[in-house]
Amino acid sequence: MSGIVLTLVGALLCFYGVRSVHLGLLAIGFGLGWLIADLFEPSFTVLLLFGLIGAVAAWVITALVFGFASYLIGGLTGAMVGAKLATVLQPGDKNWALSMIVILAVGVTGAFLAEKFRARALLWLTSIGGASMMLSGLARIDDSMAFLHDPDPGWQQVTFTAAWIALSAAGWITQRHLFAEKLGIQHLAGDDEPREQGHNIGGKWPSR
Repeated sequence: MSGIVLTLVGALLCFYGVRSVHLGLLAIGFGLGWLIADLFEPSFTVLLLFGLIGAVAAWVITALVFGFASYLIGGLTGAMVGAKLATVLQPGDKNWALSMIVILAVGVTGAFLAEKFRARALLWLTSIGGASMMLSGLARIDDSMAFLHDPDPGWQQVTFTAAWIALSAAGWITQRHLFAEKLGIQHLAGDDEPREQGHNIGGKWPSR
């Protein structure tokens, strides 16, 4: 059950994350809370609780300081990616301090990328973050894919990395194709000029 929930939320973020700021925030917050808790292998109830707390907190904080929405959305999504990286980079027992350093570093990077490149960064961050959630979910659904949760060095890490890249690229292509007009950026399959010109070279944020 836990794997199905995480996979569905990850797919929503990976392939549909830029459609709505509010929907994306809820998925991002849920994934961040879940993946941070998942570093220490708690029960499904604890994972779900952390996910729900993360979803509500992300939505409320961004609503209160919407002027910094781009930083927050990028930072939260980056932190979610960092949580998955912390798992992959630390086979076996996890070091809390090192995990927080990785999460913070990737989160700060995501925040600044989101502010500078706007929609282009949002496309990549939601695709990468959603893909990481999907892989964690798939690892819980089928024992044969359990290594996707915490891959060992060697072929497992290589396979995990390849799957992460492939899913992220698929999410980016899908969102880039479906929501180009909404984001104000050039459509992949067309020759239309981008709607937004000037300094906003990365496209605009979804309005809702």
